[in-house]
Amino acid sequence: MSYTAPAAFTTRPQLEGSHGFAASTHWLATGAAQAVLERGGNAFDAVVAGGFVLHVVEPHLNGPGGDLVGIFQAAGAPDPIVLMGQGPAPAGATIEHFRAEGLDLVPGAGGLAAAIPAAVDAWLLLLRDHGTLEVGDVLAAASGYAREGHPLLPAAAATIGRVADLFRRHWPTSADLWLPGGEVPRAGDIVRNPAYAEVLETLIAAGTAGQTREERIDAARAAWRRTLHDAVDFLAVPHRHSSGTDHAAVLTAGDVDGFSAGYEDAVTATFRGFTVAKSDAWGQGPALLQALRILEPLPDELLDPSTEEGAHTVVETLKLVLADRDAHFGDGVDTAPLLADAYIAERRALLGATASREWRPGSPAGAAPHRPPLREEQGRTAGTGEPTVAVSGRTRGDTCHIDVVDRWGNIVAVTPSGGWLQSSPTVPGLGFCLGTRLQMCWLDPASPSALRPGARPRTTLTPTLVLRDGAAVMALGTPGGDQQDQWQLPMLLRMLVGGYTAQQAIDAPTLHTTAMIDSFWPRTWNPAGVVAEDRLGDGVLDGLAARGHDVVRAGDWSLGRLSAVGIDEVRGVLWAAANARGMSGYAAGR
Repeated sequence: MSYTAPAAFTTRPQLEGSHGFAASTHWLATGAAQAVLERGGNAFDAVVAGGFVLHVVEPHLNGPGGDLVGIFQAAGAPDPIVLMGQGPAPAGATIEHFRAEGLDLVPGAGGLAAAIPAAVDAWLLLLRDHGTLEVGDVLAAASGYAREGHPLLPAAAATIGRVADLFRRHWPTSADLWLPGGEVPRAGDIVRNPAYAEVLETLIAAGTAGQTREERIDAARAAWRRTLHDAVDFLAVPHRHSSGTDHAAVLTAGDVDGFSAGYEDAVTATFRGFTVAKSDAWGQGPALLQALRILEPLPDELLDPSTEEGAHTVVETLKLVLADRDAHFGDGVDTAPLLADAYIAERRALLGATASREWRPGSPAGAAPHRPPLREEQGRTAGTGEPTVAVSGRTRGDTCHIDVVDRWGNIVAVTPSGGWLQSSPTVPGLGFCLGTRLQMCWLDPASPSALRPGARPRTTLTPTLVLRDGAAVMALGTPGGDQQDQWQLPMLLRMLVGGYTAQQAIDAPTLHTTAMIDSFWPRTWNPAGVVAEDRLGDGVLDGLAARGHDVVRAGDWSLGRLSAVGIDEVRGVLWAAANARGMSGYAAGR
């Protein structure tokens, strides 16, 4: 049996050239990044410019009050590096405090769920240490779109419509910004955020003070921390949360001033001659590495997501590694036992011919798995890359993504998120709100991802870098919350096993499981759930159902918004690929 061949048609060409490429979930961010490359900036300058534009043009998917995870390899550097833009829990975020507030879970919307905002500091840190341009050079595009306006995406308009009553009744500052004239804006309306434009202009001005470029960027970072003091004061007033109750945030000026983004070594695993690099177990990235290691020795036909047997094998593998994620992952956890040969073989042996309906974490190195409550929710289909938003503001699925490669060989992938417009009330005078990443922490001290002051919540943000012979050849990622690594896995299998190009792999129909504990409030699961694109075909989908999977058909083009850039050293070209799903992602370059 041969691997399914890629379709002859792709929604767009895989772009190739030699100067540089950007790919992201919004064309304006891609354009801003590419403009920086054209002005002589490198990939790090460009990705920061595009990242700040994403704050403005995809406000329902990320914001300056949120977080990010990046992964990159600088030209000539020996190893991939993780950009750590995930803030920890504030000093006052204790299990005892949340329990005293009458809560059994961290809410999915409201300031009490805010980790220390980290995205802006991480972007500026990357610019300082690996870019070449000044603050004003890279923030100009975002400032211009915030000040002069940009067309509102249909998904953003739909999100605002969904939470409009919440804004009117409980979050009037959000209504002031997002409901001009009291009405929900329409898709395509030109929307402006002058308050956030002023924040960016403040950072640009601060970035002119200092003798060296590094000092000037650090001055902008300090100005950002001072800006966040206004958010701290505003959210200290009790306000409505997704729990239906009112609470005050616990974030303080001391929390903000004491935080700095940073860098970490990547965690890696080999697969079919490649090395795949991810962030550590404070994210979900090691689950993808586990999945690749489980699948590596299997016959190629079992690694083909376009067949019934391959799709079943991929789904059952994902269920095993996501059970490990939910039982073992957390800030400071050692991932080595989870990736050890004997443990991977033990997990591989659990793959069967029919769908398991059990939650099956393992015991790496004898460690007993933590067992969170298994709450079932009927009718759940999970996210499609755009947020699934309730009227309370709670959000499943999230995020945007950007990748850049330049002519010098620098390559970077960043997944920013949090601080969605529906996360918490807009801070007056700032034009943004804070994120809700603490909802991924458990109010159970026995959990490896328990809420602990100073500990990072186990984020879903998980960009990927692929290396061959020590040099990065591809950077990729996608929005989608719990689905991010689930959608990256079929793409990687199709490319590294099936020989697809990135564009062919992005366009190919995909699927994911909902048989894991949702990272987002209210933390439910579906014991045998599979969500799949109809283009996989009746034979595959009916076959999965016959094997015991609870299959939900999600339409032809609905799952994921993957993008990627890469380096083809054999042919001497750079390349980029983007996703037609969502009708906003684009790649550009030359």
